[in-house]
Amino acid sequence: MASLVSSSFTLPSSKPDQLHSLAQKHLFLHSFLPKKGGYNGSSKASLRVKCAAIGNGLFTQTTPEVRRIVPENDQNLPTVKIVYVVLEAQYQSSVTAAVLALNSKRKHASFEVVGYLVEELRDASTYQTFCKDLEDANIFIGSLIFVEELALKIKAAVEKERDRLDAVLVFPSMPEVMRLNKLGSFSMSQLGQSKSPFFQLFKRKKPQSAGFADSMLKLVRTLPKVLKYLPSDKAQDARLYILSLQFWLGGSPDNLQNFLKMITGSYIPALKGAKIEYSEPVLYLDNGIWHPLAPCMYDDVKEYLNWYGTRRDANEKLKSPNAPVIGLVLQRSHIVTGDDGHYVAVIMELEARGAKVIPIFAGGLDFSGPVEKFFINPITKKPFVNSVVSLTGFALVGGPARQDHPRAVEALMKLDVPYIVALPLVFQTTEEWLNSTLGLHPIQVALQVALPELDGGMEPIVFAGRDPKTGKSHALHKRVEQLCIRAIRWAELKRKSKEEKKLAITVFSFPPDKGNVGTAAYLNVFASIYSVMKELKRDGYNVDGLPETPEALIEEVIHDKEAQFSSPNLNIAYKMSAREYQNLTPYSTALEENWGKPPGNLNADGENLLVYGKQYGNVFIGVQPTFGYEGDPMRLLFSKSASPHHGFAAYYSFVEKIFKADAVLHFGTHGSLEFMPGKQVGMSDVCYPDSLIGNIPNVYYYAANNPSEATIAKRRSYANTISYLTPPAENAGLYKGLKQLSELISSYQSLKDTGRGAQIVSSIISTAKQCNLDKDVTLPDEGEEITPKERDLVVGKVYSKIMEIESRLLPCGLHVIGEPPSALEAVATLVNIAALDRPEDDISSLPSILADTVGRDIEDVYRGSNKGILKDVELLRQITEASRGAITAFVERTTNSKGQVVEVADKLTSILGFGINEPWIQYLSNTKFYRADREKLRTLFMFLGECLKLVVADNEVGSLKQALEGKYVEPGPGGDPIRNPKVLPTGKNIHALDPQAIPTTAAMQSAKIVVDRLIERQKAENDGKYPETIALVLWGTDNIKTYGESLAQVLWMIGVTPVADTFGRVNRVEPVSLEELGRPRIDVVVNCSGVFRDLFINQMNLLDSAVKMVAELDEPAEQNFVRKHALEQAQALGVEVREAATRIFSNASGSYSSNINLAVENSSWNDEKQLQDMYLSRKSFAFDCDAPGAGMTEKRKVFEMALSTADATFQNLDSSEISLTDVSHYFDSDPTNLVQNLRKDGKKPSAYIADTTTANAQVRTLSETVRLDARTKLLNPKWYEGMLSTGYEGVREIEKRLTNTVGWSATSGQVDNWVYEEANTTFIQDEQMLKKLMNTNPNSFRKLVQTFLEANGRGYWETSEDNIEKLRQLYSEVEDKIEGIDR
Repeated sequence: MASLVSSSFTLPSSKPDQLHSLAQKHLFLHSFLPKKGGYNGSSKASLRVKCAAIGNGLFTQTTPEVRRIVPENDQNLPTVKIVYVVLEAQYQSSVTAAVLALNSKRKHASFEVVGYLVEELRDASTYQTFCKDLEDANIFIGSLIFVEELALKIKAAVEKERDRLDAVLVFPSMPEVMRLNKLGSFSMSQLGQSKSPFFQLFKRKKPQSAGFADSMLKLVRTLPKVLKYLPSDKAQDARLYILSLQFWLGGSPDNLQNFLKMITGSYIPALKGAKIEYSEPVLYLDNGIWHPLAPCMYDDVKEYLNWYGTRRDANEKLKSPNAPVIGLVLQRSHIVTGDDGHYVAVIMELEARGAKVIPIFAGGLDFSGPVEKFFINPITKKPFVNSVVSLTGFALVGGPARQDHPRAVEALMKLDVPYIVALPLVFQTTEEWLNSTLGLHPIQVALQVALPELDGGMEPIVFAGRDPKTGKSHALHKRVEQLCIRAIRWAELKRKSKEEKKLAITVFSFPPDKGNVGTAAYLNVFASIYSVMKELKRDGYNVDGLPETPEALIEEVIHDKEAQFSSPNLNIAYKMSAREYQNLTPYSTALEENWGKPPGNLNADGENLLVYGKQYGNVFIGVQPTFGYEGDPMRLLFSKSASPHHGFAAYYSFVEKIFKADAVLHFGTHGSLEFMPGKQVGMSDVCYPDSLIGNIPNVYYYAANNPSEATIAKRRSYANTISYLTPPAENAGLYKGLKQLSELISSYQSLKDTGRGAQIVSSIISTAKQCNLDKDVTLPDEGEEITPKERDLVVGKVYSKIMEIESRLLPCGLHVIGEPPSALEAVATLVNIAALDRPEDDISSLPSILADTVGRDIEDVYRGSNKGILKDVELLRQITEASRGAITAFVERTTNSKGQVVEVADKLTSILGFGINEPWIQYLSNTKFYRADREKLRTLFMFLGECLKLVVADNEVGSLKQALEGKYVEPGPGGDPIRNPKVLPTGKNIHALDPQAIPTTAAMQSAKIVVDRLIERQKAENDGKYPETIALVLWGTDNIKTYGESLAQVLWMIGVTPVADTFGRVNRVEPVSLEELGRPRIDVVVNCSGVFRDLFINQMNLLDSAVKMVAELDEPAEQNFVRKHALEQAQALGVEVREAATRIFSNASGSYSSNINLAVENSSWNDEKQLQDMYLSRKSFAFDCDAPGAGMTEKRKVFEMALSTADATFQNLDSSEISLTDVSHYFDSDPTNLVQNLRKDGKKPSAYIADTTTANAQVRTLSETVRLDARTKLLNPKWYEGMLSTGYEGVREIEKRLTNTVGWSATSGQVDNWVYEEANTTFIQDEQMLKKLMNTNPNSFRKLVQTFLEANGRGYWETSEDNIEKLRQLYSEVEDKIEGIDR
């Protein structure tokens, strides 16, 4: 890609997989692109593609020259030169019209003008032109400059010329730029410090809310009248500034003409005496209703509706009282500047489809008032509208500046209809967006996608483009059509009766196997579907023929349980002929390049495409097909993912066009629709997720702890995500030998000073060895003489390890939607919530309150316990026990005999009123912590009481019903309920966070601790040498939950610190000096997950610029490993140091994962080298902060060279529900063995895992973590019994853990033999267990047996021949059993 400097390149037609289905692109795209000579459709052999992102590598290639007007001054009039910078281009046509009109009059002066879009100033040569233009300018105008790095560039350029310029006018922007204002004696250089009333406004309203903009508007209305009567010049200058703002906000060419006349007549020295006449600003309504055909703007919704009812041009559908009503939210500046073509298109399209519209606008940045005023009937308090579409792209309150989400949510809750936020392109032209693999510009994603999501906005559809010449917006007709149909479909949900509504419930099957139908993270899928369907039936939906039990439901959907890829094994709901499929699926030809002609061989029987599932009345339960290439090792190696196959497309065509669903409900985390190829954000019509979901409203149950993938589902498949709870956590507890050990240790403590001490210690040592603890703790040889002091240390270390296993949290069983945990099930969660300090709320953690009571600092106790100091381990155990006891006592007081929480509120008041009788005080009075601080305890327990209410609240089915009734689903953050209890109650529309808000200061603090521990550990194990390079992974969800901790770790490794701007957004970094750092800067290779890439592209930019900045610091190589390696690599590759310092990698845009997980889950790999090739080919796409618009470009050579210097690999675990073997993502991203192969010395890098799931953060080796995981989950009776109690799904969960363990063997080789051996003893040697597994889910059991045999065959597990023979027999037995069921 790097060689493509020219603007177009030719694709050889022989490489179909390279530019996926571009050949078909022209069929779709040119339907709405202005016709130009470029493409004539005849040259079949080679298709020429304009590649816009390549030019200067930036997002926009537009230039200010289209906004430059140079007058023909033939009358020797004075020339006035104006330079303006704006965020969006809607002012361009107005300013141009005003200047041309002034110049045609040839009176007083001739005007030269040039305008810049903020985004264009990223380009170095454009910035130079800008500085040059300022050198001879008279007037500078700026507006809405909110992007920090560009604001600083503008400030630097204008500051140089400020004293010379005749006038500087900056309208609402960042304070740094606002301070440049100067009109005569009026200036804002003291902005935020001065005593004058104007500045008091800025101070008083510390722009917390958009109310700031509103009061500013009110002020703008009244001030000129007041100031008119003040004599001083200062007051007159301030008055003209306010008038300027009125003219500017009035935006029409007339207003701008008068604005220029006023400013030039008052401030240009050559025109001072000319007495230029100007008219007062024409004021438009600040907010109101606007319709392109209406005679005026309306301030009253009744008057508007009266006019609407008498329209002569309206079609019959529109006159019907049953027509849906859509509310539109518009930006006033587009209306007043006349740049409203895209608004008109949406209004006309909606009306043509029979929907009435109420289009409202607001002048400030707060739309919550107008929404309540115009959309809600003041008398009945019912909404006038059935759904609302905001065409502004901004947050409802606060636009691009400061947002006030609670206020927005309050207004939208009152309104209670679906709220869609569509986007006009702001920073790119239409063509640039179409050619970009990223899709939307990252800054627009941050401002106009991420922020509206916090208001509960959904469906970020790009409906308008921008013309590069005039700057005007134009409708993208295909997109407008889709937006309007979807808005009407959401509105229909509000109006249709429940009996007639049709719902398509979609379940997933990963990997494709009979035993896996209905996979979803932490969810008992069929039990949940059953509970949802029963509730819908009760509510009046037609759910005919629903069986008696969830088990029967499974039987009917999977009507015969045998599973092979192609055998028609599931219940077939519909057979679709190839011809019908092609008629229903307009994009089917685009799939042929990857999959040949339909029907193909996936989800097909040779003639027809098959849709699997079962219909009950108006509810269809369907099985979503899988990617289709899981079993094909060649396809898994492709660096870009293949398109969906015909069977996949046929499924969605069936749901939308044959079953005619009113909504689709995707059930659980997660399917593959939203991970199909296409732009990252801001889909076009040729992006597969967009084509597949079509026009069906999409509701999606998503795990509350996975906000990152939920966000992908929202952005790429337009989902209304509803969160569900992860199962309640419990402590892992101890079993078998581990339990024996803990009994031995307690007898040692009571008898160690008698003669039996030595004897007990030798029993402890031999039992610990039987439990394989000798890998984690160095134990003396049996029979070796040791001193009493050493004995204490050995016991302390073993004790510490056992306590770590015992207190590990694990989710028990699987969650069923609509069944919240009982109070006692919530105890472990509360204990963990109580274990964290929350300084921002003045809440101390329970362990720290208890440690204080005995005069210790809890951090100190943690450190002692980690070292194995016996008395600290014992104290920590007592603290843990007392915490559990106190919280259990508290919870018992708030529950009834059934163990459910009764009216928590009333019970709490009675408890908190008693003082002495508080249950936690009663409990602690019998322990050594009886003197604990009562005030601190009361504050903590009041908070825990609130949390308990939230944990047991049941809103998951309620929210689903709201969504299906076309109501608004309240938004809430996703994440870890223990760190952030605001995630509760579940049943909210999940959102992530403002991507520019991370990393926070707190995250930076935590990151330093982890990085320092990591480096210490690596030094200790490598003769005191610092690691030169660390290869690590960044995950989307972790960074949302921890507010950017792992991101901050990368910054701290290379020794830089983030710098926030006035709005608290992080867009730049500064190096920390080597003195302050106290160690060398460590080089990094960062592999970002595809999800992180999509959500945090701004942060990738930040990381890349940070690494490059460090590589260019003038420092000695032995103190700066980034520079050391970059210099070596630059020389080897013959490139600049900056390019050699490329360290931020991910997948190609629109592709996700290294596919190693798919290969392992489906056993479709030959050897480890093949897995490593997948990793290299799929993960070697780099982000470049110098050419951010180019998206991800392949840089495999640099990737391999950087990895070959890694001394350690590193990942983070951030919450108790997900650990290394629970999901396949972790090993999918692990490069440990790969690095060993790339290193010249062939040395295996150390592999570390940071565990920040508890207050006591740990850095463990990968093998320690895998052992801890196996002991607490796979081999722990508490865990597997909990899973088996959920039946069919539980067997699959056990099998999945074993498969993921094999994944770790394959990528890192860090799994001990005993783990497989013990698993075999537990699940295969135990006859009862064996029968249970085989009968409950024979397909998953077969996979379990197959995985054991595979682990042995691949050399990961050495065991007796008898064991292997037994497994082989079992395999054929279970095969027969499955076949037998078949017959």
